[in-house]
Amino acid sequence: MIWLIFAIAAWALGWWVNVRLARGRAGRLRSLAAPMVFGVTLIAVWEGVVRGLEISPVLLPTPTAIAARFAASLDVLWVDFVQTVLKGALSGYVLGCGAAFLIAVAIDRFPFLQRGLLPVGNFVAALPVIGMAPILVMWFGFDWQSKAAVVVVMVFFPMLVNTVQGLQATEAMQRDLMRTYAASYWATLFKLRLPAAMPFVFNGLKIGTTLALIGAIVAEFFGSPVKGMGFRISTSVGQLALDLVWAEIVVAAIAGSAFYGAMSLIEKAVTFWHPSQRN
Repeated sequence: MIWLIFAIAAWALGWWVNVRLARGRAGRLRSLAAPMVFGVTLIAVWEGVVRGLEISPVLLPTPTAIAARFAASLDVLWVDFVQTVLKGALSGYVLGCGAAFLIAVAIDRFPFLQRGLLPVGNFVAALPVIGMAPILVMWFGFDWQSKAAVVVVMVFFPMLVNTVQGLQATEAMQRDLMRTYAASYWATLFKLRLPAAMPFVFNGLKIGTTLALIGAIVAEFFGSPVKGMGFRISTSVGQLALDLVWAEIVVAAIAGSAFYGAMSLIEKAVTFWHPSQRN
């Protein structure tokens, strides 16, 4: 009963603090404080409800149990992070987004490629990852190379479509002005069209950050060496070690948020001139 009262009190306090933050003057500190208060409130309510209702740790462990397991398993979590994120997800992300960007430029230069490549890309993007992953694991082996191949397939099409759309985003008057200056295709591309396409390019890059991590983790369910986040989650579920499963989920959430945040910071530095980046 005491823990349920604690959960209700934590929810009420978090609600009151967020209402006060919403009514105040907008600022960087308040924009950071609101999600932090919400997150702390959610964790406190989670702890109180699980303890108050005496939910089995097999079904849902408490945040304190997850934190304790996280601290006790840092060496295992680091090995899994390197295998899944740094080797599988990051390498596949760079290869997939880089290839999509180059092909998008080729499509822009030779429009007939658009009619042939985009439908194929759309078909590949529609394939479910659980259908592609076993095939790619058999082709590229059980190590991180097969996970990188899955990530390449997942991030390729969103990056391709966004880049192609961005390269077509300039206005007719701007292109006519470049032709008036006798600018070549490549001069127009680098000085006008690529800068104008940067918001679209970064949109594709940010979409790819989440897809890359999901693809790498899911691919490890279909074959992996004895390390990796997907491997650890699947084996820990079989051992009913749900606290370790949630610890891996925390690592994945932190890695995904950091990856997305890094792309957002780079976008803000590159596209500072765009209206969406102005205060």
